[in-house]
Amino acid sequence: MIELLRASSWLYPVVQIAHIVGFIVLAGGAILFDLRMLGLSSLRAGAAARVDLRALGMHLLPWSVVAALLVVPSGVLMFAVDAESLIGNRAFLLKLVLLACAAGNAIAFHLGVGRHWARWSAAEGPPPAARVHAGVSIGLWISIVSCGRMIAYV
Repeated sequence: MIELLRASSWLYPVVQIAHIVGFIVLAGGAILFDLRMLGLSSLRAGAAARVDLRALGMHLLPWSVVAALLVVPSGVLMFAVDAESLIGNRAFLLKLVLLACAAGNAIAFHLGVGRHWARWSAAEGPPPAARVHAGVSIGLWISIVSCGRMIAYV
């Protein structure tokens, strides 16, 4: 498969496109959820509080799983084609570290304050700790996407 990716003029770009589409869905879903936790998910005043956080999370989660099923294999294939070059690329290495941080942040949220999201009233909104996780998540995803783009230039 690796030799086919190297030899084909169109197969590697198809894998890249799958990777990008997966990241759009994965990061986009995470950022939409995070924006809702921060009360910034709507441009209309007061509308964000009416979007049920649990329902939004349950709606976005299957999309995130599908996106991960695109991102991981396509990323592994792209790495395998050019592993020697990527292993020394600072943007690629930082992207991997940031991905681990984003996963850690999501796990910490779901095992910690996120376990109680059914109790968060619309009036009170998520507690400060949940908002911190959301802000960190948004920053991480923007950084991950930026590093992914910078791989070609570093």
